[in-house]
Amino acid sequence: FESVFHRSTGLVLDPYFSGTKVKWLLDNVPGLRTKARTGKICFGTIDTWLIWKLTGGRSHVTDMTNASRTLLFNIRKKAWDNKLLKILNIPKNLLPKVKNSGSIFGETKSGLVPGLPAGIPIAAVMGDQQAALYGHGCYGPGGIKNTYGTGSFLVFNTGKKLVYSKEGLLTTICSDVKGRPIYALEGAIFITGAAIQWLRDGLKIIKSAEDTDRLSRKVKDSGGVYFVPAFTGLGAPHWAPHARGLISGLTRGSTKNHIVRSALESIAYQTRDVFEIMQRTFGKEVKELRVDGGACRNDFLMQFQADILRSRVLRPRAIESTVQGAAHLAGITTGLWREKDLRNMHRLDRVFRPSMSPGERERLYNGWREAVKRAL
Repeated sequence: FESVFHRSTGLVLDPYFSGTKVKWLLDNVPGLRTKARTGKICFGTIDTWLIWKLTGGRSHVTDMTNASRTLLFNIRKKAWDNKLLKILNIPKNLLPKVKNSGSIFGETKSGLVPGLPAGIPIAAVMGDQQAALYGHGCYGPGGIKNTYGTGSFLVFNTGKKLVYSKEGLLTTICSDVKGRPIYALEGAIFITGAAIQWLRDGLKIIKSAEDTDRLSRKVKDSGGVYFVPAFTGLGAPHWAPHARGLISGLTRGSTKNHIVRSALESIAYQTRDVFEIMQRTFGKEVKELRVDGGACRNDFLMQFQADILRSRVLRPRAIESTVQGAAHLAGITTGLWREKDLRNMHRLDRVFRPSMSPGERERLYNGWREAVKRAL
């Protein structure tokens, strides 16, 4: 079945996505399947639930970017896939109506939230990573961004070209400037910022995430230490749920500074794992990566990222790109802004340029790949 799901949805058959969870609930919660068949319950991703609540139960709807993450949506036909629904034994009447991201999804109802008036149009809905891509202004093919959060998510806009990966990337739907569906490749890295949280809360060798920049600069390199943060397995491009984390290369000369630095470097290495596959899959060299999310504030990490990718890293002034993307698309949908207005809104904070020698770059990255083999 895996190839059937991948061809239709662009996803891998993994419990990370909604479809198999819905099947489990219907199969294991007494009476739930009967309620599904008789229309007494409905399903949706978090956007569907929010719209349902904000409209007072008048709109059961989602957009294509969120639908494409459920393992139930055919990204070629841009519709719920009847074959997959049959395989999973999920009734179609359970599912929300699917619209373009730049659409009117309903209007707010009064009395639901204190101070929220009735009649406000819900004019843009996008998945988290697709909204961040839009917020960076990556409306056309070749645009790529990485969001550094608890995990990291690279999304590469392939435009109208539907590209399938044979190396562990997902194919998904994103939006052009007017919110119409186009395609993208995505690499989901499970643990990046969460590794820094573990240093703080688990090992207690840092007091805050901000400490990592300063501590990493106290040593000239990681001293041969590599940290593979496979706490919940490895995501793209490996998709190895049973892999486990490790710290390798420790000697008596290793200090907490080496471990902290190796944790930051692991974020950059995992990004390169995905970044290079995206370039090969799309057949185009990428010379810059746009970044957002809390960890992109770390100057050491961003410089190391530029070095290990051999590409420019562009950090915007507004690093909450998901919120910005959703707001920008709502403005386009309602006619508040035009395309040229959006392009004038993007402001850069800093550009990080690669300065590491090619030999050093490959030596460090080869050490990372050996460490990942051990984790696998």
